[in-house]
Amino acid sequence: MPQAYDVAAIGNAIVDVIAPATDDFLALEGLAKGAMGLIDEGRAEALYAAMGAGIEASGGSAANTVAGVASFGGKAAYMGKVAEDLLGEVFIHDIRAGGVTFETAPLQEGAATARCLINVTPDGQRTMSTFLGASVFLTPADVDASIIKAAQAIYMEGYLFDAPGARAAFVKAAGIARDAGRLIAITLSDAFVVERHRAGLLAFIEAEVDLVFANEVETMALFETADFAAAATALGQLTKTAAITRGEHGSVIMSDGQYEAIATKPVPAVIDTTGAGDQYAAGFLFGLARGRPLAECARLGHIAASEVIGHYGPRPQTSLKDLAFAA
Repeated sequence: MPQAYDVAAIGNAIVDVIAPATDDFLALEGLAKGAMGLIDEGRAEALYAAMGAGIEASGGSAANTVAGVASFGGKAAYMGKVAEDLLGEVFIHDIRAGGVTFETAPLQEGAATARCLINVTPDGQRTMSTFLGASVFLTPADVDASIIKAAQAIYMEGYLFDAPGARAAFVKAAGIARDAGRLIAITLSDAFVVERHRAGLLAFIEAEVDLVFANEVETMALFETADFAAAATALGQLTKTAAITRGEHGSVIMSDGQYEAIATKPVPAVIDTTGAGDQYAAGFLFGLARGRPLAECARLGHIAASEVIGHYGPRPQTSLKDLAFAA
């Protein structure tokens, strides 16, 4: 089958609400700085009312990544569940306007579209409180086999492990990709996801995954160690390739037992780190789909991550294609 897409992704379809906050505000609201916590709809409404003025933008980890792939000039598709409501309409409009194929039928009744309330402190750290809403109602029936078979790589987010139906969709997508000979990539998403689902993630990665994306905290959490080098080595032994981000220190690639550190350039100012890992994955996956060496894939990832941390919001505001390939 012709490979119509560079990347097809499956994840939680979420609208982000992003606002500046102080450390005192986080303490007052009982929020753990830099972490992601799950909340119910009532708590989401109360926290939203308490937050400062900000912006609303379509988000969700894997959705942000395919938006980045499209910004590089790549072809991308996405599968995720929104409700038939105003925020759902916003999400659908935004992802399609970004050039991403999105055909998942919305949830007709019940839960509202998911939202992530993101409080950003002056140091650029984001603290996320997520109401999963309709996103957890993604089921295996929503997995489009024709899209997966037409993609070079299938990319999935660890957040899907939180809901049984979504996890089943995750497993189905991986099976289709494996049978079609497609590359299977996963992001660990968050250290709390790792802690909740460590055994399941380890088993899934070893059995199914070709490429793992993680940051250093998630990598160490996966192997329950404070020794980064040991954790990176262990991850490299579990899967063919691992790309591990380390903030201002760049990233590390583990591939076929080899460790390679890739430096990144300093950025003028860090405004909001929301989406940095998502955009790193976008650059890396785009490069991989286009046959670039792993070090070049990491360089593209750094370019995308550096762009997104320079403004509020989890998706590029400047063409990544122009940033990466302008003469």
